[in-house]
Amino acid sequence: MSVLTVRAAEMPRDLPVVQELCWEYRAFLLGFDADMRDIVEAFYPQDAYRLLMADLPVKHARPRGEIMLIQDGETPFGCGMIQPLSETDGEVKRVFIRADARGSGAGEMLSRALIAQARADGYLRLLLDTSAKFTTAQKLYEKLGFERRGPYSDLPPDTEQHLVFYELNL
Repeated sequence: MSVLTVRAAEMPRDLPVVQELCWEYRAFLLGFDADMRDIVEAFYPQDAYRLLMADLPVKHARPRGEIMLIQDGETPFGCGMIQPLSETDGEVKRVFIRADARGSGAGEMLSRALIAQARADGYLRLLLDTSAKFTTAQKLYEKLGFERRGPYSDLPPDTEQHLVFYELNL
């Protein structure tokens, strides 16, 4: 890793790389284990995910949504997003760092940038969920001040016990 930077994705120019990273994220989740595969298929079956990927520039559009890329030099290797849930609440979605960059501090750098953007956008609270098995992600979110809470939206059957939910008051 040389010089890591985080920047807002520029649409439509960056849409292909964002979509590529999101598909890699989905593939990572599908390959993690059988429980995770079931959760991904419950939340984001392939056809629904394809539609979501096409809708990214709308769902995460400014002024209150955001897609951010983290890159090494000019090469993006991770992404994260803020999706508006209400006037006061944003949700962190699809935080993903490619395997060869994990452990470099990139996830923390990207997460801090998402938090800063949410504050700048006037959100009062950020929400997110992660796998109960992703202990490294949980430690990072707790280090950043997120606190555990219950689900903040309706869930597909038999998924709640596999997820951990967080909120951060901004």
